[in-house]
Amino acid sequence: MPSSPAPVSPARRSRSGSLLLLLLLLIVLAAAGGFGWQHWQRLQAQVHAQADQQRAALDARIDALRLSQRAQAQRLQQAEATNRVLREELLGIGQRAALVEDTVSKLADPGYHGAQALRLDEIELVLGIGQQRLQLDDDLDGARRALLLAAPLLAGIDDPAFLNLRQTLAQEQAALDALGADPRARATVLLDTLDAGLGAEPRAAADEAVGKPWYERLLDRLVRSHPTASAGLDERVDREAALATVQLEISLARAAIERRDAPGLRRALARIDGWLRRLLAGNPELAERQRTLAQLAAMPLHQASPLAGSTLAQLRSLRGRSDMQ
Repeated sequence: MPSSPAPVSPARRSRSGSLLLLLLLLIVLAAAGGFGWQHWQRLQAQVHAQADQQRAALDARIDALRLSQRAQAQRLQQAEATNRVLREELLGIGQRAALVEDTVSKLADPGYHGAQALRLDEIELVLGIGQQRLQLDDDLDGARRALLLAAPLLAGIDDPAFLNLRQTLAQEQAALDALGADPRARATVLLDTLDAGLGAEPRAAADEAVGKPWYERLLDRLVRSHPTASAGLDERVDREAALATVQLEISLARAAIERRDAPGLRRALARIDGWLRRLLAGNPELAERQRTLAQLAAMPLHQASPLAGSTLAQLRSLRGRSDMQ
């Protein structure tokens, strides 16, 4: 008799069902976890995208603020430059207003009105010209003429404020007159005296022999003596060349006198003295001409007065004081 299958136990059937349920639960959990992970990734991507957008917006805003700041800085610089120009223009307007006020006050002042103002200007101009001639060229005669021209002009002003100025002018005139003639003129006269008669021929032997005893005249025909200093100047051509050199040195001395160049004059006189010792050796004129050379070398070419320019300075001081008043 065939055997019947063994019956399945209820315990094994329940165990297999629970395993199936567990497997299904795990599958559901895995699917939910995968879906949650994807959703979280999408959320993170959205957050990063929003952060990037916000960062880009902030960068754009910062760039715009920087551009605005640069524009504001340029406007401030332009405003500062404009303010500087306006300030300079205001200062210029203030200075011009001060000049206009000063001019108006001068026109209202009787001391600067009419003929007196013109006369004071003329006196100042004349004194200034004389002072410049004295300073630039030591022209004493020009300074004296300027003071002479200023004296009657100043005497025609009746204002007692200029009484001391007239006294100062008289003192300056006396000081310049006390200096005497221009040293340049005196030096030129001495140089003309030195130059006079240099080109004359030496006295002939026949003229020198007049008055000598017969034996001296006989010896002079046999023996001739010449000073050693005049060696090399026996011939007429040599003497003419030496005289031309002396004339050249005299011309240089005249130029030094005109320039008031005392060192240059002394150097020229020393060279003239050397040539005169050769040209006039044994001649009694040599000592006289050497005395003239010594006078020329010792003569000052500049003369100055401590009161020179005092009248002009006092006049300008008086006019400046009245300007301030």
